[in-house]
Amino acid sequence: MTIGYVGLFAIIFVETGLFFGFFLPGDTLLLTAGILAQRGHFDVWVLVPLLVIAAISGDATGYAIGRRAGPMLFARDDARFFRRAHLLRARAFFERHGGKAIVLARFMAIVRTFAPAAAGAAGMSYGRFSAWNVLGGVAWVVSMVGIGYTVGNAVPNLDVVLIAVIFVVSIIPIGVHWWRERRTRA
Repeated sequence: MTIGYVGLFAIIFVETGLFFGFFLPGDTLLLTAGILAQRGHFDVWVLVPLLVIAAISGDATGYAIGRRAGPMLFARDDARFFRRAHLLRARAFFERHGGKAIVLARFMAIVRTFAPAAAGAAGMSYGRFSAWNVLGGVAWVVSMVGIGYTVGNAVPNLDVVLIAVIFVVSIIPIGVHWWRERRTRA
C-alpha cells in the first residue's frame, strides 16, 4: 500500500494548499482511509501522522501563495474578481476571527482550500496562522480518520453507499451557505 500512502498524502496536500484542489474529497477521503486502516489496508500509526503533515504543509503552502500574491492584489485597481474592498474586509475578518476561521475551515469542503490563501493575502501573521494551522490540521485528520476507523469497526459490512452518504453530508454546509447568501441577496 505504499502507493496508497503517497496518493493520500498528495490528495490531502493539494486539496488544502493549491487552488485547483478545491474539488477533491478531503473529508470523505479521510473517513474512507480510516475505514481502510481499520480493515488492515493501512497502518493507522503511519497514516495519521503522514496525513497531518500533508494537511499542515498544504495549508502553509496556500498561505505562502496568498502572502506572495496579496500585495500585488492590494496594489491593483479593482478587477472583476479581486476588489480592494473585498480584500480589506478579508483583512478585518482575519484580524478578528483568523484563528477560529483557519480551524473551522478545515471541516468545510472548498473553504479549506481558499482560507489559508485568504489569510496570507489579508496579512495574518505567519506565527498566528501556524499555531492555528497545526491545531486545525491535527483536529481535522485525527477526527475524520478516527470516525472512519470507529465506523469501520462498528459496521462490519460497510459498503459504497455509506461512503456516498458521508460525501453528501460533508458538502451540505456549502449548499446551506450558498442558499442563505442567495436568499439574502434577493
